[in-house]
Amino acid sequence: MSEEQPIEEIVLKKLIRLNSVIHGVVFGIVTGLIIFLATNWLVIKGGPVVGPHLGLLGQFFYGYNVSFLGSLIGFGYGFLTGFLIGYLTAFLYNWIVDWRSPSKIVS
Repeated sequence: MSEEQPIEEIVLKKLIRLNSVIHGVVFGIVTGLIIFLATNWLVIKGGPVVGPHLGLLGQFFYGYNVSFLGSLIGFGYGFLTGFLIGYLTAFLYNWIVDWRSPSKIVS
């Protein structure tokens, strides 16, 4: 015989959970925009040596350099990295919510 959960517990559990894909997309857009804007800020600012510290991202992101084209490449890599971090964070959060839930939802 299965025991039914009160409706309040079911609604609370559904409200607590995060949508992993949306969380990943938002993190990806924010991370990509940060790299894009920081790179273009340094390109517009100019100078004899442009962005040596930000240029080190080229060690991790193949094809990235401090230029306009590099900012587009950096946006792509930033989006991918941010998406993975955001998705995994939401996935782990949801796993903990399910684990700490006192019982499973009975359909």
